[in-house]
Formats: sequence, structure tokens, C-alpha cells
Amino acid sequence: MKHKNQKHFNRTRHVNGTQPELAVVVPVYNEEEDIERCLAALSNQTVDSKQYSIIVVDGGSTDRTLELLRKFMTQHTDNMPKIILLDNPKRSVPHARNIAMGALPDSVRFVLEHIGHAFVKEDYLELRLKAWKDAEEIFGEKLAGLGAKVLPDSSPSNRREVWIESAINSWLGHSDGQFAKFDKLETTKTPAFVLHRRACIEELGGWDTRFITSQDSEFSMRILNAGYILARSPMTMIQMKKRSTLSQWWRMGHRYGFWRTKLIQKYPSRARFAEFLPLIGLFLTIALFLTNNNYSMLPIVSYFSVLIIEGLSQSIRFRSLSVFLGCPLCLVLLHTSFTIGLTDGLIRKGSFARDR
Repeated sequence: MKHKNQKHFNRTRHVNGTQPELAVVVPVYNEEEDIERCLAALSNQTVDSKQYSIIVVDGGSTDRTLELLRKFMTQHTDNMPKIILLDNPKRSVPHARNIAMGALPDSVRFVLEHIGHAFVKEDYLELRLKAWKDAEEIFGEKLAGLGAKVLPDSSPSNRREVWIESAINSWLGHSDGQFAKFDKLETTKTPAFVLHRRACIEELGGWDTRFITSQDSEFSMRILNAGYILARSPMTMIQMKKRSTLSQWWRMGHRYGFWRTKLIQKYPSRARFAEFLPLIGLFLTIALFLTNNNYSMLPIVSYFSVLIIEGLSQSIRFRSLSVFLGCPLCLVLLHTSFTIGLTDGLIRKGSFARDR
């Protein structure tokens, strides 16, 4: 029986040669710095190149992304997987993934999420398929998606990237989704870089294009509500390049907070108390000041004391004196921008982000 939300994906059939069972979907937008490295890693895997294809969906890049993509594709050899380049006039990631679904040959059983600034080792796909088999032995046909473990990019980082990485590693700055830390195969509501069972995607109608950000979380909720299982495995690891400037970090925090509100409005069960602590702290501080309470400064002092302690801890961990101040600064920016985003999400509809 078809799910009530099932969509019709306009399918392009591929009839020549051996057909792949896995499709790696890479939505891109202005990825000129990383796209060649990303594709080179995906194209040189230990699995048979005919076993998978790479579908790159460009959202109207205005830099050299398309030029570099086409240059890479002209250097294609017989021992590389087929690379398909598609246009995404709607620009957003959910649109890109739905467009890619229409380009899948019938042979594809699995669809793997990827992005243009993520990098993998040569055995990545081999391990992903092995991890799926291991998980399926436990969860059976109800397994709809399997996430990976996300690691920081190993390439040299500037000082601000180190600060941002330290904030993500802090218990005050990471979430249970993309930056989750786990060491065993386990079920989850928020897998990252998911290997999806294609049949499940088609049954549930693909990604909701109203969610320009947080589309993965929204789709995961529909998967779980349909009675399927999502899991994640530490066997498969992927390196992701984080933001490199404080302004990018601010915009990311605001965008995540904004779309978090949209997600909670649709799925109230996804609300987490910790996400509202900065807002609660602000209201508590204002209330104490208005009542001339002797403890009016306590929330502020407590907050910044914890930040200083965390800055010291992360500076030792990263062996960087600048992290002592950089980590607290990034945490303040994250908490502030995310909280403003949460509030903004109640007011505005939302639009396509100009940064990745």
C-alpha cells in the first residue's frame, strides 16, 4: 500500500551498462573550495565503481563550482563511478534530493546523503554497506536509514575554525544529531549522513521542501512515525568542514534555531529543554532585576563562570591558549544566535540561505 504522502518522482531511466545499487547524492551551492576534493574521495572507493553512482545537484552556484565539476567529469575514467550533474532551480537541499530521486535507475536500492564539503576515506562506501548488513541483521526490514559518525576535517585549520571546533566539542555546544558522540551501533532519532533504503524514501514521498533547513530531521520524524527504525554506526566515519568565520558561525546558529522552531511546531515531541535554557536564563535575569532581587546577577555570573571553566577545559584539550577565550566567545554567539532564531521562527516564513 502506498503512503498517503507518496510523491511521483519524474524518473530518468539509465539502460546502458551495469546498473548501480547505491546512489550518493551531493547537493551543492558555491563549493569551489572543496568540491574537487569531495568528488575525488567519492570516486576512488574500494567498492566496484559500477556498484554506485554519484549524483551532484547544483543549486545555482555563482562561483567556480560548476566549472570545477565539469572539469572533474571530463577527467572521468572507466574505473570511476558514473557522475551525473543535475540542475536544481529551487536551490534548496530538499529540492535537490527529490530531484536526484528522479534520476535513479531501477537498480538502486540505497540512497546516501552527502554534501560538497564532506570528505571520506577510500573504504567509506564499503564500510557503509557492511554496517547496513550488520544493522539489518538486528533490526530487519524495518531498518529505513543508517547514520554515520561525523568527525572534524583533518586539513589545517585557522584559529577561528579551532575555536568553533572547540565549541562543538563542548557539552554546551553540540547536539545529539550531526555532532553526536557514540561508540556503538544504536537506534537514534537524529542520524547524520544517512544511508536510506530507497523504498522507504519513495513510500514516504521524499523530503518536505518547506523545510529549507532541518529537512533531514523532519524526514526522520516521518520515518519513525511510519513505524520504521533509524540507527547509526561508528563503523562509518565522515569528515566535515565546519564554518571558518565567526559571521558564518552566527548565521548557522540563527538558521538552525529558526528551523528548529518550524520543526517543533510540526513535531512538538522534538522539543528539548536544554535548547530553551538561554531564553529561560534571560527571562529569569530580567525578572530578578525588575523585582530588585539580591540575586539578580546570579544567572549571569553562573553562566559566564561555566563558560570560563569550559574555555579552560577546551584549551587544554586542543592545546591552544587562544581557545580559552575563543571557545566561550563561540558558545555565546551560538546560544545568542540560536535563541534569536528560535524567536524569529515564530514570526517569519523563512527563505533560502545564502551560505552553506
